[in-house]
Amino acid sequence: MERCGQAACAVMPRADAIWRHPVFQEHLARIQELELTRAFCRHDLAHLMDVARIMWIGVLEEGADLPRDVVYATALLHDIGRAAQYQTGEPHDVAGVRIAREIMGTVDGDRAFSPAEQDLIADAIGAHRVSDAAASPLGSLLYRADKLSRPCFACPARPECNWPTEQQNLAVRI
Repeated sequence: MERCGQAACAVMPRADAIWRHPVFQEHLARIQELELTRAFCRHDLAHLMDVARIMWIGVLEEGADLPRDVVYATALLHDIGRAAQYQTGEPHDVAGVRIAREIMGTVDGDRAFSPAEQDLIADAIGAHRVSDAAASPLGSLLYRADKLSRPCFACPARPECNWPTEQQNLAVRI
């Protein structure tokens, strides 16, 4: 375990392999380019890491049996279909499953996710836009963390936002 300041931090080679994957980097760069003038929430690394950390808090609080690198990989990949949505109209959760499977399917060796883990991650990505009631534990965590990651209470674009008011975070909460 590596030291991060005073605390130990876990290196996650499998999540890092997702981050470093050229297809991931290509899609993330395209999303950033397409969102450059976007007034609303962006789908950048800060958002992805916020979602990952909130998900991990949920895992710890709920005692869920999910590996940290699976949680972080899910968060990193959950919005990877955004560029496809902006360019073609394909829903980003649908495009995201396809792109995530392409990325995960080409990670080799000891950094590869098992077929069962790939299915779990893909299912969570595919369901992250709908209520968490019927989702897997991973999908439920992703749904909630994705919503909780947004500081709507401080957003200058909130009056124009298309999110229903009941979904907006109008106070500091987790």
